[in-house]
Amino acid sequence: MHYRTLGGDQGPRISAMCLGTLPFGTTVDEPTSFAVLDRFAEAGGTFVDTANHFAFWAPGATGDESELLLGRWLRSRRAAGRTVLATKVGARPDPARGAVRSAHAEGLGGPAVRAGIEGSLRRLGTDRVDLYYAHLEDRSVPLYETVEALARLVQDGTVGTLGAGNHRTWRLAEARLIAAGRGLPGFRAVQQRHTYLRPRRGLPSDLRGEADEELLDYAAAHPDLTPTGYGTLMGGAYSRADRPLPERYDHPGSVARLRVLAEVAAECGATVNQVVLAWLMGGPVPVVPVLGVSSVAQLDECLAALALRLDPVQRARLDTA
Repeated sequence: MHYRTLGGDQGPRISAMCLGTLPFGTTVDEPTSFAVLDRFAEAGGTFVDTANHFAFWAPGATGDESELLLGRWLRSRRAAGRTVLATKVGARPDPARGAVRSAHAEGLGGPAVRAGIEGSLRRLGTDRVDLYYAHLEDRSVPLYETVEALARLVQDGTVGTLGAGNHRTWRLAEARLIAAGRGLPGFRAVQQRHTYLRPRRGLPSDLRGEADEELLDYAAAHPDLTPTGYGTLMGGAYSRADRPLPERYDHPGSVARLRVLAEVAAECGATVNQVVLAWLMGGPVPVVPVLGVSSVAQLDECLAALALRLDPVQRARLDTA
């Protein structure tokens, strides 16, 4: 395993890959989830990602499942002290606000942030999380209210580092400026959807969740900000014939990139998934991929990408395809 520092020199040491636990406890059963978590830890993985709403959309689910399962694993393996734990607030459905849509989620108001961390700590069985993401923009409350509410969690010791997920770059930058101007802890991690293929132009408002050149340029200028990426392998669509490209990536511009990706994978004796992960981790602005796997075999394929080094010519071909 390789390691880096989260959020600049003062942050916790994290593994260069993060294990996502979105389906654990719902579409991935507990024995399989535990086996994947055990293998990740055995390989030196320390960075684990969950949320207070994973995966409420699964049949019969409530959104508690991933955090509850992860809490059971942490206790049974006595792994809390060697695990950098990330969770999220903002996207959990709030029945009082209406239907299950982002506009009716719990949001990022002060009371919702406080209630969110209290619920997550209870489900995880811990008194502190290492990284807490504000997940999904909430423009129904002033940005300073969210910044101050999150900062209080750091100040009272229940949160170590703050992050933003699915935020436009200008909102991220403005929140960081508000925090700095008030002498408060601010966002030091950002999680967006990020993969090798680029989305089609003209997507609806959920494009705010897509990493783009503006975000990477901003991160390059601010070394105290660590980018993390979800959806890196598109749910298996790079390598499985039964998984069509997601609509956002299914456009003519993807054809050349997929061709070059396959060529580089063949040259390296690697899988296309491994090349995507190596491309993310080894770029000018290194990204921590959040691995979405449902078996130990899938995890092992991803872990092998840690040994893959793309040479400058290969990276240039991938970048310019």
